[in-house]
Amino acid sequence: MKDNIIAGLDIGSTAIRLVVGQRAVGEAGERLQIIGAVDAPAQGISRGVVNSIEDATSAISGCLEKAERIVGVPISSVWVGINGPNIRCEKSRGIVAVGKSDGEITEEDVSRAVEAAQALSVPPNYEILHVIPINFTVDSQVDIKDPIGMTGIRLEVEALIIQGLSNQIKNLTKAIYRTGLDIEDLVLSPLAAAEAVMSAKQKELGSALVNIGSTTTSLAVFEEGDLLHTAVLPIGSEHITADVAIGLRCPINLAERIKIEYGSANPENFSKKDLIDISDLASEEDMPDESMQVSRKYVAEIIEARVEEIFEKVDQEFKKIDRSGMLPAGVFLIGGGSKLPNIVDSAKANLRLPACLGANKKIDSVIDKINGINFLTALGLVAWGNQLTKGKGRFNLNWPGGAVVGKTAEKVKKWFSSLIP
Repeated sequence: MKDNIIAGLDIGSTAIRLVVGQRAVGEAGERLQIIGAVDAPAQGISRGVVNSIEDATSAISGCLEKAERIVGVPISSVWVGINGPNIRCEKSRGIVAVGKSDGEITEEDVSRAVEAAQALSVPPNYEILHVIPINFTVDSQVDIKDPIGMTGIRLEVEALIIQGLSNQIKNLTKAIYRTGLDIEDLVLSPLAAAEAVMSAKQKELGSALVNIGSTTTSLAVFEEGDLLHTAVLPIGSEHITADVAIGLRCPINLAERIKIEYGSANPENFSKKDLIDISDLASEEDMPDESMQVSRKYVAEIIEARVEEIFEKVDQEFKKIDRSGMLPAGVFLIGGGSKLPNIVDSAKANLRLPACLGANKKIDSVIDKINGINFLTALGLVAWGNQLTKGKGRFNLNWPGGAVVGKTAEKVKKWFSSLIP
């Protein structure tokens, strides 16, 4: 039973979410079913980075205990999403000579080519998270997806190297190991979320996933089935709340309530006569003195300005890879920030692309909670883990993009174990 359990842990700045899946064998063969999904308030984490290991460990432990009570099975290992603003993304090439005398390309040749691509100069405080092959060249034949079995003399690979700050990775893994959990692998959050949200056809045509969290916005761009680019931007929905608080000169928790209950990203939907009485909300937040009416249009104008800034920064990332306004399958919005009314219209206007809210399209479950837009990253981590443990590789290949990080995680684990008496 325990061997069939796959858990995805999404550690955000405001909430920690854990989704638990189980591989079950039925008449239709082996399939993944979700048996539990829980969330708990996050502590000790800011902008996707651990700033207090003690608090983060406590919050993760609370979420883990809650999950184990629901599923009734001990959870021993997790696939973890990583989402810090210091993530770097670089392209690299690796070239090797084919080993066999008859020129047939084997998995070993491909592995050597990928290893050669890793030989780029990584800054001393960074380490490689994922090595994702984009395409191969055999002699003069370009754009090959899977070269194994082909014949040639020279094999070349173009790979995307995703790097993270070493100390941030170590702090995150330390906080998780303290709870007694093992880490299967660290996976960049937007990559994992795309597993649950986007179909192979959409990745083939050209599409992007944009995850608007509380303090960061992460994105992943796909084309021809391959990952083209990824980035994490240090801006999120909490910045919208802060703008509302400053604009209305009200406390931050009241601004959050106003944003959630009356906010919109499109001020054109309201006239200057549309007023909202916030005295009830103020009394609920123990601020009885805040008895005033505010213009709904004014609130929407404040929100619109910050939402436009978020999408401008996303579009700047698209421009880096010459895909601004050129992704036919459009943009999928996920994360708590994308719940804001009219944000999809703002995305369409600012990015000049089709846009919609992301939804779980691949994994069946009787638990409605996992279809919520907040749970898609944790759900994607379960899907990612299921694919890899079944032996199916990422991106048409037979190895995980994040296998490199396993070495580092193992070192941290051994070091941490040595501290325990």
